[in-house]
Amino acid sequence: MGATLRAVRALVLLSGFYLLGLGLLALLGAADWVAVLWAPAATRIKILVVSVLLAIPVVRGMAMLRTPRDEEPGGLLVTEADEPRLWATVRELAREVGTRAPDEIRLTADVNAAVTEDARLLGLVGGVRRLYLGLPLAAGLDEAGLRAVLAHELGHYVNADTRLAAIGARGRVQVGRMIELFHAKADAKVDKERARQERRSEKRISRGRKAKEIDTDGAGVTYRTMAKIYTAYGRLYLRSTTSGARRQELAADLAAARLAGRDATARALRTIPAIDAANDFYLSSYAALGTEFGLLPARGEVFGGVRHLLAARAEELAGLREELPDEPASPYDSHPPTAERVARVEALPDDGRGAEGSGPALGLLASPDAALAAIEDVSLTPETRRMRRLDWPDLVHEAMSARVARGTEELRAAAGAATGAAGTVELPALLDAIDAGSAWEIADRLPKSEEAAAATGRAAREFARPALRQGLSAMVTDELLRSGRARWELSWTGPATLTLPDGTADALSAALDAATADLPDTGPLRALLSRPTPLPH
Repeated sequence: MGATLRAVRALVLLSGFYLLGLGLLALLGAADWVAVLWAPAATRIKILVVSVLLAIPVVRGMAMLRTPRDEEPGGLLVTEADEPRLWATVRELAREVGTRAPDEIRLTADVNAAVTEDARLLGLVGGVRRLYLGLPLAAGLDEAGLRAVLAHELGHYVNADTRLAAIGARGRVQVGRMIELFHAKADAKVDKERARQERRSEKRISRGRKAKEIDTDGAGVTYRTMAKIYTAYGRLYLRSTTSGARRQELAADLAAARLAGRDATARALRTIPAIDAANDFYLSSYAALGTEFGLLPARGEVFGGVRHLLAARAEELAGLREELPDEPASPYDSHPPTAERVARVEALPDDGRGAEGSGPALGLLASPDAALAAIEDVSLTPETRRMRRLDWPDLVHEAMSARVARGTEELRAAAGAATGAAGTVELPALLDAIDAGSAWEIADRLPKSEEAAAATGRAAREFARPALRQGLSAMVTDELLRSGRARWELSWTGPATLTLPDGTADALSAALDAATADLPDTGPLRALLSRPTPLPH
C-alpha cells in the first residue's frame, strides 16, 4: 500500500472517531426526544440529566483537536564531533537507502533502535528527524548487524512511515483519552456512591442498627458502557492499522538486507530477541543486585556490564538465536513474528556477503566506555546516581552479604523475644540461649505456615527445625563474612558463590545439624567460629 493510500486510510479511521462521537450524541438526542414526548415528568428529568452528563465528555473529547506535544526527546544527544564514525555510517546508509539523514542521533539505555519525525499537519509536512540507538543493543551486535539495524530504521523514512505515524498517533491518543475520561467518571461515581453508603451505615450503627453491606455495582454503569463502546472502536482502530505497520516492518527488513547483506540482517534479527532477554536478566540479577542497599556498579557499568554477561554466555545466546517466537506479542503488535521476518530474509537470494568478519558494533563509537558512562546521567534518577559505586567483585560481595545479614533479622527478633534481651541478639548470645534449652521456644516464635502453626508435639518440632537451622546458618554465615573468613564471588555464568576456607563447608553443615538436633549441641559451631583463618583477598 502506497503512502497516499495509507494516509487516506489513517484519515478515515481518525474521522471514524469523530463520527462515533456524533453518532452517540445523536442517540442521546433521540433518547431525549422520546423522553420529552412520552416519558413521565420524573423519568424525563432523569433521562435528560443522564444524557447531558454523558454528552459532555463526548463533546470534550471531540473538541481536543490538538494532540499534546510529546515530552522532550530522551537519550543522550551526540553530534558529529562527538561520534564522527557513527554519524558517517548513518549518513552513508541514508544515502544508500535514498532518504535524508536524521537531524539528531540520540543514544539510549534500551535494547532498541528507532526513528521519529516531528511531522506537521498530520504528516503532510516533514520535520526534525531523530535516530535513537540503544547502547545495550549495540553491545550485543557486530558492526554488520548494527548496519542492518540502522538501515532498517532509515528505511522507515523512505516509506513515509514516520510522517504518517502522526495521523495514527492522533487517533490512538483521542480514543485513549475518551476511554480514560469515561473510566474516571465511572470511578468518581463509584467513590461518591461508596461514601454515601458509608455515611448511611455510620448513621445506622449510631442508632444501634446493623450496617448494610456496601454495594456499588450499579454506580457509574452508564459511563462504563460508553467506555466499552470507545474501547471496541479502539480495538478496531488498532487492528486496522496493525497490518499496515507489519508490512512496513517487512519492507524495512528488505532495505536492511539490500544494504547490509542478507546474512547480516538475518543474524541481527535472530540476535536481537536474545540480547533483549539477556539484558532483562542482567539488569535484574546484576545491575540492580545492590540497589536496595544503596549500591551500584562502577560508572559506565550499569548499562555497560551486559557486555560481560553476553561474552560469558555466548553458547546460551547462540541457542536463543535458534528459538525464535513465531507468534506476535499481541494481536495489536506492530511487528510481525520474528520467525516470519527471519524466514523472509533468509529466503532472499545469496548476495555473497557473510554475516561474520566485522568488529563489535560499539567500535563505531569514539569511546564506548565514555558513552556508557554518559548515558547513565540521562537515564538514571538523581537519587540512583548518588548511590555508592563499586567494582563488580566488591559489589557482589557487599550486596550478597547485606542479603545474608537481612536474613538474620527474624531469628534475632525471635531470640530477643524468647530471652527478654533488649536490642539486637548477637550470635554468641543466641548460642548461649540454645545451650540453656531455649532453642525450641525461639523456633516457635519464627514465622510459620498455617500447617506448621496448627501442628503440636513432635510434628511441630519437625516443622520448626528447618526454619531454626536456616536462620542459624544465616547468622553464622554473616559472622564469617564480617570477619573476613568467607566471601561472595562474582560469576557471569551462574549465581554468586560463597567461598569458605578449606573444609569449612562440610564442618558448617555438620555443626548446624548438631545445633538444631533434639538435644542441641553448639560446641561444633563454637569451635568452627573460633578458627582464625581469614580468606586471602
